Formats: sequence, structure tokens, C-alpha cells
Amino acid sequence: MKRAGTLRHVSDLSDFSRGHWLRELLYRGEEPSHVQPSPDGQHLLVLQKNGPPPLSRVVAFQRHSIAGADLERSWQPPQPALVGLLFLQSPVVLGSWVLAMVWEHGRTEIWHFVVAVGWQLLQTLELCQGARARIVSVCSQGASLVWCEERPPLGAHSGVSKCAFRFCVCARALEVGDQGVRLGTVRMVLHNSPEYQVLASPQHIFLVPAAASFATTSKFLLIWHPETAKLTITAPSAGFIHSKVLHSSSESDFRKLLLGSVGLLSGFTPLDIHTSTVSKSGGLLLVSTKGAVNMVEPDGTQRHIFDLEVGSLAQGSPVQLKTFGNILACVLAGVLYLVDHNSGRLIEKEVLSMKEVHFLESPGEEDSIQLLTQAGIYSFSFSKPEESSRPEPCLVEMVFEEACRYYQRRSLSSSKLTVEKLKKGGAFQAPVALAAILQHSLHQKQKPAQGLQDTYAKLLSTMSLELQSYMSLELLKTCVVCAPESEVESYCKELVEQEVSRILHSDMDKDNLAYLNSVFASFPKAAWKATRSCLQLQQNGDGLLVARATPEVWKKVLGGPQLDDVGQNGMVPLFELICASFLRFKPKWLPSFVELTQQYVSMSWAYSSKEGPEGRVPLYKRALGVLARKNKHSEADNEMELELLLCSKRPKAVLQALHLLIRLKRWQQVVEVAEKFSKLSSLLNKEIFTTLLAEFAQHRELDPYLDRLWPLCPAELTASDILTVVLQHLPHSQEDPVPFSSEGNQLTVGLLKPLLQRVVQHPTVQDEMYLDALQSPTFPPPTPPREH
Repeated sequence: MKRAGTLRHVSDLSDFSRGHWLRELLYRGEEPSHVQPSPDGQHLLVLQKNGPPPLSRVVAFQRHSIAGADLERSWQPPQPALVGLLFLQSPVVLGSWVLAMVWEHGRTEIWHFVVAVGWQLLQTLELCQGARARIVSVCSQGASLVWCEERPPLGAHSGVSKCAFRFCVCARALEVGDQGVRLGTVRMVLHNSPEYQVLASPQHIFLVPAAASFATTSKFLLIWHPETAKLTITAPSAGFIHSKVLHSSSESDFRKLLLGSVGLLSGFTPLDIHTSTVSKSGGLLLVSTKGAVNMVEPDGTQRHIFDLEVGSLAQGSPVQLKTFGNILACVLAGVLYLVDHNSGRLIEKEVLSMKEVHFLESPGEEDSIQLLTQAGIYSFSFSKPEESSRPEPCLVEMVFEEACRYYQRRSLSSSKLTVEKLKKGGAFQAPVALAAILQHSLHQKQKPAQGLQDTYAKLLSTMSLELQSYMSLELLKTCVVCAPESEVESYCKELVEQEVSRILHSDMDKDNLAYLNSVFASFPKAAWKATRSCLQLQQNGDGLLVARATPEVWKKVLGGPQLDDVGQNGMVPLFELICASFLRFKPKWLPSFVELTQQYVSMSWAYSSKEGPEGRVPLYKRALGVLARKNKHSEADNEMELELLLCSKRPKAVLQALHLLIRLKRWQQVVEVAEKFSKLSSLLNKEIFTTLLAEFAQHRELDPYLDRLWPLCPAELTASDILTVVLQHLPHSQEDPVPFSSEGNQLTVGLLKPLLQRVVQHPTVQDEMYLDALQSPTFPPPTPPREH
């Protein structure tokens, strides 16, 4: 059962000054009015655009108990329009707050209300520095104003790009004292940018792209953190988050800011935003044109809350959103939705008979929901449930919702399957059985099987451990959402470990992979520890890395969606995610991890099998790709590249490592690698020796190691083969050759003599073949006996 709610009429607006006019303004407006209540709830400011006659006006109404002079301002084109009504805290001024009226051309009027006197104009200020600037959006945070202004280009025939990026975002402190109002210096947040709507939370500023923005710039949001001067770029649906600290004004250039991410961002789909507002918790509430309500947190992550029951929202359809404690209230097309902010569960749905509805502040009563309509003020309250009634658990509702999505994907019918149809139809028994089990287990913890059918009781005993694990995970998620900022990290560590473990034991599809990408991006350290725990990675007594993961987990790591499958949307496969974590937190373990994965692949898939991961791109190349994507490369990266090449033991990789060592002139290591890997195969031995022989012909760096190099000579090489290689790689001198060089770096016959003697003394393979024939016991072979 859901909590029952009642709508009470608490005021007919007669307790406000000019209450009849307030009702008339709300009733006759051709377009929806904007209502702004004061922080103390004693004043209502109504902003009405295009009202009859054709002018716009803002009117302030106050309760009779604090009567005083009224405030009313009106304007019509070509006069500048009003773009913002902002209440700023001001402990010095009576009433503890002031009202800032910001006009389109930058003029800002500061008003305050004095009891029994009324509204008084404190001061008029110029917010913008340029005379041609035009403010398109403004918000307030504490005692500061943040706005987005348009700065028209100076040239009459400017290009399209200059016209598009002609906006800037600025911030300015506003101090109210006994001596009047003073503006601080202008702080440039962003310049050369497209148009943005600025929305303020207590600690952050959200920059939402305007509807008329370019297609590329409408694919992401910006979040400004004033205290740390950090700007976050986020495309929430794609799981892309990138932050940068702006140390100077040159770094706040919008085009330079996106220079490193423009290729990745171009592959994202444009944001689907119909309505946006900021919740009391500090997150950004977004409503899409399809009715999906999402919350974007200040760190750039996104959480889905609820889906409104609409087909599609037209551009002019008003949607009212506001949070009251843990409840999200939404009014759309005359219907009031009340949703649990944390779980996304629909608490109440009420059909209203009012034409226009506005939410009001309720000072001191966070859970009280007040609505302003043409008929007055209404309050929505919940009736307390009786002790005998039991609300239906959220988990039970989730079972039917997930079952709807599951059966709808597999249905050939075009009709939409709803939860009500699923409950009443009786055709699908699986969700009904699971819901019955959950209903009993959640309310009868001591005797969970009481009252269940025998079949259900057996099923409950089978899935009891999974049920306990799932419930603890959901409880932990709730703790993360509700926890203070100081405790979030400890909760997230445990939550990430459980989520990574859960996904590694489920189907690794694209949705799960996208979710893992966002987890690794948001909580890198916790994700690294969770990966170590799931793969059971540790060092043994000899210092070698060992993994005791099950074959199912290994298959998820190596056999999920690959680079070709995930496309260019910023996602990377799970193997690459883990390699990036190794590079960040334990780089010395990465080559050993790649070697472990290759051992598992060789046991699970046939060599070069197309079904296995090695049939597409070798694992060492995938690890090298992760290494190449690092922003800064150091000498340690060269060492890592060498180790990754050598740990693969593939001929091409070994030769690539050998050439890298030669390029670095690390001759001692060159010889050690040659000695170690020449034993793997005769073909690789020949390639290695030929490579080193060519180097020997060009310089004298390998001379100290000749006694170790000559034993590597393959048996099939002849003296003529060796001389051919040497002559092909001798350095070309521009001077005339002389019999005796003073430089002492030329190749001499004396240096080659030990190798040539060794080759001559060793019989070739062809000689050994004939030698076997010559050393046979009888030659020629005896004549076979005749048959008579």
C-alpha cells in the first residue's frame, strides 16, 4: 500500500495585500507566470510576461501583518527586459535579505523591505563592464552573482563560429552594508563560449546549454566549483567526466578547454533536456522530452529517479519541479507526482483541477508541500498509515518493473506491458512467485516461510543467501545517498567492491560495461581494490603474482565487449580498465598480470581462435594501447613497454623489444634478451642473430660481448650467409677507403675470424644428412632376396 495523501485548502489569498489582484494575475496570464517566494515566506513576487495590455510586469505581494509600500515594475519592447529576481542574504539590512532585480542590459536594482514602511530602493548598479553586453541568464550563490552575458562581435561581418561563441560567464561579489551596496571585481569563469543557462546550488554552479546552442556544445554540461576554481565537463549519459583547475584567465577560454576532448565529445548524442532546476540537496534535476527525470550530482555522475507517464513533452509544456525533504514533487499537465527522491518510488499521484500551479517555500517545514493556484494556497500532507497496514516494499515494485522490461523486449506484440497488466494477467508466474517470496521474507523475518506455498517455500530456501546479499547491497546504496560528505568515501569503498563483484558474476553486456566505466572513473581507488579482491591477486613467497579467480570471472575479464563492439563513445573494455588501474596504482604488476591472462587464454581457447581474445588483438598489444594513452610519458614507460613485449613471448614482440633496446643502446640487456629468447624456436634464433650481426657490422658497441654472441649462431647459417649479411650492413663512408684507418672503429677480419672458424668447424644440416648415409653399416645396401 502507498501512503495516502490529502490536499487541504489553507488560504484564499485574502491574507495578502491586493489578494484579488494576485488571483487575477494568476488567472488571466496568457503564458505561465513565474512566482518567486521570499526566504521568510512573507512575500510573493509574480513575474508576468506578455500580459494584457502587451507589456510585462513584476509585482510584489506581502501579507497584511507586515503592510507597507508596494513594489511594481513594468516594461515593454524596446525597453530591456527583466532576466532575474534574486534574494541575497544580508544580515546587516533589516529583514536579513535583499532583492536584486537584474535587467537585460546589466542594470541591477537592490531593494529591501522594511516593516510598516514597505519596499525601498537601496542602490542601482551596473553589473556588466561593456555597454553592448546583454545578460541572458543570472543566478545567485551566497553573496555573489553569476551570470551569462552576450558580447556581440565588433566586426559587422563576423564568421558563424565567432557569432556562436560570443558569450561569457562571469561572477561578481555583492556586499551590502551600512554604507550602501558595493560590487566586487569581475571574475571571468568562461569566455568565448556558447550560450548557457546558469543554475546555482549551495556549493556549485551548473552551466546548462541553451536550446539554440551548436550541436557539438549541446552534448555536455559544465559544473563550476568556485572554491577550487575547477571546471568539470560531463556527458552524464555517456559516463564521460573530465575536470580541470583553471589557474589563469587564459585557461578559461572555452575552445582551449575542450581542445583535448572535442574528438571524444563529438561522438556523443546531444543532451535531451526539457526542464532543468536545482534541488535542495545540490544536484541538478533534468527532465527529458520523453519524461525521464534524472539527477546530475556535483561530481558529474547521473542518477535516474523516475519516468513521468507522458509520450513526449512539447517545448512549451510547463513542468514544475521542487524537492521537499526526501520527496520530489512534480506537476505536469494538471497531475501532481510525488516521488521518493532516494529510491525513485512513486508515493502519490494526484489529478489537480487547477489551471496553473506553483510550488512555495515552507520555512521550518521541509516535508510540507505547498501549492499556489488561482484559487489560493493548498497544502499536501500524508495521513499516517494504520498499524495493521503494510506498505508494499520498494523491492517488490522493482520486481514487476524489471519483469515488464524483460518481457517487453522479448514480446512480438506492439502493445505496452504495464505493471498492472502483469499483476492481473496471470500469464507470467515468475514475477508473481518472486514478489510473494519477497513480501513474506521482508515482513516475517523470524518465520519467512510462514503462509507460503510449498513451491515458494522451497524456492525461498534456495535463494535466501542471494536475497540477503541483494538487500544488504540496496541498503548500502541508500546509505551512500543519505550519508554526509565525510562518510561517503567509506561507504563507496564497500559499495564499489560489491558492485564490481556483482557485475563480474553477471552477463557482461554493453550496459554493464558502461556502468563499470563510470564506476572506475568516479571511484578509481575503490575500483582497483575491488578488482584485486575479485581476481584474488597477490604475491606468493617467491614474489610472483598469482591469481585465484574462477574461470567464469576470467571469461568476463577477457570475453566481454571489445573495442570494435563498444564504438567511439568513451567506453573501454574491462581488460583495458583493469590495465589502466594497474598502471595507476601498481604498475610493476602489469606485465605479470598480462602474462597470467595469456596463460589462462592458452588453457581456455585454442591458439588464434577467433572466439577467444587472442584471435582479435593480442593481449600485450591491448596493454600497450593503454600505456600509449597516458598523458605524460617517462623513462619508466619505456621499461614498461619492454616488459610487456617480452612477457608475451611472441616472436614479433620479442624482436620489437630487441629493436627498442638497440635504439636505447643498452647492449648488455640486448645480449641477455638474445640469449634467453633464442632458445624458444630456431626461426626466432635466426632472426635475433641476423639482427645482432647487422648491428655488429655497423659499429663496435657489441665487441665486448662477442664471446656470448657467436654461440647463438644457428647451425644452418653458412660462412657465405654471414659474409652477405655483414657486407649488406657495412657503414658507407664518404671518403676514399684506406688500408689502415686511424679511427679504429672499422670492422676487421680478425673480429669475424672466431665466428667463421666456428661455422666451418660445424657441419651444416645438409652435410649431416649425407653423413648419415655415408656412415651406414653397409654401402651399397644389400640386394633384397629374390622370390622364386
